[in-house]
Amino acid sequence: MRRLPPLTAIEAFVQVARLGSIKAAAEELALSSPALSRRVQALERFIGKPLFERRHQALRLNDDGDRLLGMIAPALDAMTDAVEAMTSGGELLRLRLGVLPLYATQQLLPRLPELKRRHPELHLDVDTAGYGVARLGDGLDAAIVIARDIDPGFYSKRLDRNRVHVIGSRALIEGPDPVTRPEQLSKLTALVHRDMPETFTAWRAAAGFPDLEPLAIDHFDSGNLMLEAAAQGLGVAFMLESHFEAARDERLVQLFDLTVESHYSYWFVCRPRALGQRPVKIFHDWLIEALRAESA
Repeated sequence: MRRLPPLTAIEAFVQVARLGSIKAAAEELALSSPALSRRVQALERFIGKPLFERRHQALRLNDDGDRLLGMIAPALDAMTDAVEAMTSGGELLRLRLGVLPLYATQQLLPRLPELKRRHPELHLDVDTAGYGVARLGDGLDAAIVIARDIDPGFYSKRLDRNRVHVIGSRALIEGPDPVTRPEQLSKLTALVHRDMPETFTAWRAAAGFPDLEPLAIDHFDSGNLMLEAAAQGLGVAFMLESHFEAARDERLVQLFDLTVESHYSYWFVCRPRALGQRPVKIFHDWLIEALRAESA
C-alpha cells in the first residue's frame, strides 16, 4: 500500500482551500503562517504538483487542487465527525448548513430550540459565507438559499412563496414631502440584494412603471444591512414581504400599496445522495414539518 501524506498536511490544505488565505487558515488551526505554508508545500511535494495559484497574499485552487479537494474534503469531514462522536460520550450527529444571515436570524434561529428538544443529538455548523449551492459536498451538507429556481441536478424543496415590498424609513411618509407615489422613487436610491438582482426591475414592470429609474441602485450581500440602511434613510429596500414582517422594526414602513409576486423563493438544497444521511434527513424533515404547521 502506498504511504499516505501526513494528516496535518491534508488538514492544512483543506483549510487553506476553503478559506482562501494562509493567514485565516493558520488562525483557524492555531498555527503560524510559515508553519502552515510548510505543511501545504509538503503535500504539494508529496503529490508532485502545485495545488494553488499564488497571487500576492491570496491563494486560489488550480484545477488539480480543486479535484483533490473534492475527493479528500468529505473524507476529512467524516473523520472529524467520527472523532467528535467518540469523544462526546454518545452518538452525535453534525450538519454543515449554509444559510443566508437574514434567513438564519428571522426564520431559523427562532425555531431551533424546538429542533434541539426533539433531536438533542443533532448539532449544526452554520455557515453564512454564501455560494451555498456551489459548496454542497465541499464543506456543506445542505443549504438554504434564495433563488428563482434550482439546478435539477440537486434535490430541492421550495420553502416559501413571497411578494416584493418596497421598504423605507418611516420618515419618508411623515416628512414635509411624504413619499406616496412610485414616481417619487426617481429621487431615491434603490437597495437591492445581490442574490435577488432582478427584484427592482421585476417590481417596476409588474407595478406598471417599466421606465421608472431610481436615483441609483446600491447592491448589498446582507439582508440585515439592507434593512438597517433603509431604516437609516439611505434608500428604499426591495425585499420580500416575510423580511419586512419578521423585522418588526418600528423605524420601517411599507411604501405604497403595490406589491407584486416575487420571482425568488427560499429553497432547501442538497445533493440527492445527501438526503440519505441522518443529519440531513432529520433537519430536512423537521424544517418542512415546522413550516407546514405554521402555514396551516
